[in-house]
Amino acid sequence: MSTLNLNTAVSISNRALAVGREISAAPLTVAVLDAGGHLISLQREDGASLLRPQIAIAKAWGAVALGKGSRLIAADAQQRPAFIGAVNSLADGNLIPAPGGVLIRDEQGEVIGAIGITGDTSDIDERCAINAVESVGLTADAGITA
Repeated sequence: MSTLNLNTAVSISNRALAVGREISAAPLTVAVLDAGGHLISLQREDGASLLRPQIAIAKAWGAVALGKGSRLIAADAQQRPAFIGAVNSLADGNLIPAPGGVLIRDEQGEVIGAIGITGDTSDIDERCAINAVESVGLTADAGITA
């Protein structure tokens, strides 16, 4: 299994912010975590609101902690609110069930981390995350089924 290093995490973050500027997204905050849920990179654009770093980290952390993109966690929250509420309690409130948290998989399909983005609509946050991860040759797993 490969690991996610600082250089790759910063490249992913930079690409996510560049995509946001290309599509005129609201100011974004991007967090990249390793497979253990530890923060590697956090970037907050000028104009991003006060809680955005915590939200971005929580989207990514939830993806790593539950092994699925935050879009699927959001669906779980709608279908099983008591369960996600209990999990969020166990997580000390550090789980954000909204799209924008995407697992990062290596060439073998192993989870090596996650990215969390917040600032615009959840769909745009997720779009920036997917594009950023794929731009460095890794696989973005948002839990989107075809």
